[in-house]
Amino acid sequence: MSKKILIVDDERPIRILLERTLEKFEDSGVELLTAENGEEGLETIKKELPNLVFLDVMMPKMDGFTVCNTVKNELKLKDVYIVMLTAKGQEFDKQKGHDVGADIYMTKPFNPSDVAKKAEEVLGIKF
Repeated sequence: MSKKILIVDDERPIRILLERTLEKFEDSGVELLTAENGEEGLETIKKELPNLVFLDVMMPKMDGFTVCNTVKNELKLKDVYIVMLTAKGQEFDKQKGHDVGADIYMTKPFNPSDVAKKAEEVLGIKF
């Protein structure tokens, strides 16, 4: 079964940056998926069961905390590794991310090489 990475962010430039950062994984058979809001992201997670999700916090229709809580605590999809991405780096937000089940929290602007390293680690693919 091929591995999948889902990028969920309402800002197109961020989605493009993440796609460019992660496109090298496609050479290893990883499928890159994107969604532009929380609702679409949640539907994609249910349908595709990605191994790794880069999830923005502040989005229309459904925020990242709600998506993460639904995936981890309601649907109990423990195998979906969720990286919360946010411009908010306050401790309160990190705690909230942790409380809803996020595996890790990255603040924007993020370093693309950190994103690639995290993907390598989670998917078990080395470059």
